[in-house]
Order: sequence, then structure tokens, then C-alpha cells
Amino acid sequence: MAFPFDNTSYRIASRRRVVFSTRGMVCSSQPLAAQAGLDALRRGGNAVDAAIATAAALTVVEPTSNGLGGDAFAQIWMDGKLYGLNSSGPAPALADADFLREKYGEIPMQGWYSVNVPGIPAAWAAAHKRFGRLPFAGLFNDAIAYAKDGYPVAPVVSRIWRGDLELFRPLKGEEVFEPWFETFAPEMRSPAAGELVRLPHHAETLRELAETGCESFYRGRLAREIDAWSRKTGGWLRAEDLAAFHPQWVEPIGIDYRGYRVWELPPNGHGLVVLMTLGILSGFDRLDGSPESVHRAIEAMKLAYADGKRYIAEPGAMEYTAAQFLNSDYLASRRALIGHEAIEPMPGSPNCGGTVYFCTADGKGNMVSWIQSNYEDFGSGIVVPGTGIALHNRGCNFNLDPGSPNCMAPGKRPYHTIIPGFLTKEGRAVAPFGVMGKFMQPQGHVQAMINMLDLGMNPQEALDAPRWQWTGGKRIELESFYFPEISSELAHRGHQLASGDSLTFGRGQIIWRDESGVLCGATEPRADGGIAAY
Repeated sequence: MAFPFDNTSYRIASRRRVVFSTRGMVCSSQPLAAQAGLDALRRGGNAVDAAIATAAALTVVEPTSNGLGGDAFAQIWMDGKLYGLNSSGPAPALADADFLREKYGEIPMQGWYSVNVPGIPAAWAAAHKRFGRLPFAGLFNDAIAYAKDGYPVAPVVSRIWRGDLELFRPLKGEEVFEPWFETFAPEMRSPAAGELVRLPHHAETLRELAETGCESFYRGRLAREIDAWSRKTGGWLRAEDLAAFHPQWVEPIGIDYRGYRVWELPPNGHGLVVLMTLGILSGFDRLDGSPESVHRAIEAMKLAYADGKRYIAEPGAMEYTAAQFLNSDYLASRRALIGHEAIEPMPGSPNCGGTVYFCTADGKGNMVSWIQSNYEDFGSGIVVPGTGIALHNRGCNFNLDPGSPNCMAPGKRPYHTIIPGFLTKEGRAVAPFGVMGKFMQPQGHVQAMINMLDLGMNPQEALDAPRWQWTGGKRIELESFYFPEISSELAHRGHQLASGDSLTFGRGQIIWRDESGVLCGATEPRADGGIAAY
């Protein structure tokens, strides 16, 4: 059998089946966006072209989770080599942690103070400049058409949109938030599932980004519009901050697990938490799905997260390197802390947020693992008038503790939660994968890897399986359909269990490529996901 799992077995009740192809595939949380990526592939584009087309479309068809004013990360396998792209923006030069500490005691979720330099448009331009094959402007055609002519809102997006309107409703009447209502709730209501939505300002901005190679956003008319709105409504972001920004190409970091190598991006993202968790678990026998193995996975995740929350920051501000956290002796010392009972590590409060993850593959073996995000659903609530640019609130991932390596400072990037994963075996690309959802993301990555590499699940089974989520201390949330025989044993071991809404357990996609070049795709049942292939 070409694949190391049974593609006809579904031990977990599933609404979906794996999809196969050889010439190209896009797995996305939105079928319309996946089709945009597939169109790029069918026109002779490669996996990067498909990724950019998908990403642009997602800012239109899933605005509840990502937009033109968010951040992006990617792992790109091209011509036999893995590349990492970090397009997370820094805090503005005017950022003032002392001011926020004295005035609010925290970083407000809505408004300008949580807005960093956005990185999504720069990520599209950088990826295309290095690897793209098709003309850049043509990759935006579907996104522009969806925005101009309209698209029917998907069910899960409609549900999230409805909740976000209620969150923002108290802000109605404040000048800085009025463009959000004009753009996303012009009649003070959210769209129903299946309702046609048009975003004409998005269409105009996407066309300008297409024509200028995204330069307008950072060093042109759009940059001036962002600057003007910030100045008028009390923000810190300036044209100079935008002009100074450029994405970084970085070397992915990895660890061996069950005969494969799992890759994540280095800090400021928290993919390191995934690798530490797997490094701790690799010292145990292969996990078998028993209550004991689930307990060990939870405890390993808690220990890795305790370190991650304490130490991960902008690399130049970190006290230790990623390599030190992945040192085998250090991982063994953390593993030794796992016993029969649930432990309480250093404090942490993981939960979920607004992000999209997708992956692409072409017939030449090139593959892309891509993630982009507003952070909290629609982000800061600030939309630049007449542009459709919804600015993220990623600055909330800073803290205001002057002794912390992750304290807010001008020109500094925060601890970042969005992480694209990648899997290789003996130097061969195997699978781009990801599970979106803020602090759930490392937990989703780890559980997907356990499901496939320990338990032998196929990619769709791995995404269908019920999940657990550590939320701090000994607190564990379980999906409502989690295995009762395991949950009762976890409670006996001292885990404090609660049931959670499936929307908070992340949403993922996987494309697995076998040695013959056959692609096997899976998409998340907790989202409106779709697989486009040919």
C-alpha cells in the first residue's frame, strides 16, 4: 500500500472522506477559496501561485478570520527544499507600554493600541517574487470577483459573523469603529448562511494590490490612507512603520518523531511548543490511544506550553535559543515530571481565535503550508475607510511586564500564535498540515501528529477525531463527543474537565503525498472546508 494508513477506514464518525489527485490540490476552510487556488493550478501555476490565489480569496469569503490587515506565515517546499516565511509585523514606533500599563493595565482588544504593522499583503508579494510562476495580478481575479459581484456566506462563517456583531454592537457610534459597521454590518445585522454579500471596497483594494505588487499597502496610496485614519482617530501606526516593513525568510526548525521529521517555524511563533511536546512524547513508547497515552500527551503539552508562554518572544529578546529547548537532556528532564496524576505547570490561558489555514500542492511535488490571521475574528474592529482593510489586533499577544521578553516595545514583534506545519520523511516532502485557532494551534498540531503517526489514522480521520484542549492549570476542555471511557479516567487522574464548543477546538487541513506522487487531502469538519483537486 502506497500510504502508511488505511484510506477506507473511518474509526471516527465522519461527514467526509479523503480526496485523491495527482496534478494538484488545495485544501481550505472555504470551498470558494480552494477553487480560486485550483484555478491558478489549472492555468499552469505552481503551489505558491495557488496559495496566493487562495489566500487573497479567503480575505473576502472568510473575513471573520482573516483580512487585508492581518499577519501571515508559511512553509514552502519548492524544488526539494523547505523554506520558511515570517510575515508578522512589529509594533509601531510610537507604541508605549508604560502608557497602556498606567491607563488600562492591559492591552485593549479593540481599537488602535493592539494594531501592529500588517504582514499579509507583503507575504503574498514576497512568496510570489521568490517562487511564483504566473503573473501576480492574475492571482487576484477570483478574489476581486467574489468581492465585487458577491458570494454566498458559508454556514460557519455566518455563525461567527453573528457573534462578532454582538461583540462590536456596543462600539456603534464611536468614529473609529464606524467603518467596520459600514463594511460588515451596514444594516446593523450579520448575513445569514447562503446570503449574498458584496464587499466593493475590498474589490478596489485587491485590484490596487494586484496592480502594484502590494507596494501601495506599504509605500503608496493605501499606506497614506492607513496613516491618515490612524492620525485622525488616535492610532500609533504611521506610514513610516509600513514603509520599513519587509517579511523575513527563516530556516524552519524540526524534530524527529516516529520515523518522520516534523517542521515548524522558529520564534516569534510558538511552533516550538509543538516540537517540545513531541520531543517529550518521543521518549515514551508509541501512543496507543489509551487513557494513559492521552494523559501523557496532555501533560507533555502543558509542560511545553509553560516554557513557551514564559520564554517565546521576538528572537532577539529571548533568554534561550530554540535549540536549547529541543536539547534531548532538557526534554528528558521535562518528561520525568510526567507521572500518574495531573500536574499544574506555570500559569497559561490558551483559547481560540480568528485564523485561516490552508495547504496547496502541485503535480511537480511542490507544497505550501500557509496560515494568515486577524487574531481575534475581525481583529481590532478598525477598518480603514473606503478600503475594506480590517486591521488585526495581534498586539494583544504582547504583555506589559517590563521584565518579560515579550513586553511591548516599538519595532518589536509579539509572541505569535499562528503556525504552519510541515512533515518530511528521509528528505522527501510528505505533508503540509495545520490546525488554526490561536492557543489551540500547537495542541491541534500535536493531536493530528499523534493520530496519524502513532495511531495510524488517515488524514481525514486525524482531523475528525475528537480533541482535548488545555486551558490553564489542570483545566481540560473536551469536545462533546469525546470518548467517555477516556474522559472518566482523566478525571480520576485529577484533570478538571469541562465540555467545549467544537468551534473552539481548531480547524485544520492536510495534504499527504505518497512516494508515487499521489496526493491525499483532508479538510476540517468543524469548518465550511473544501478540497479542490484535479
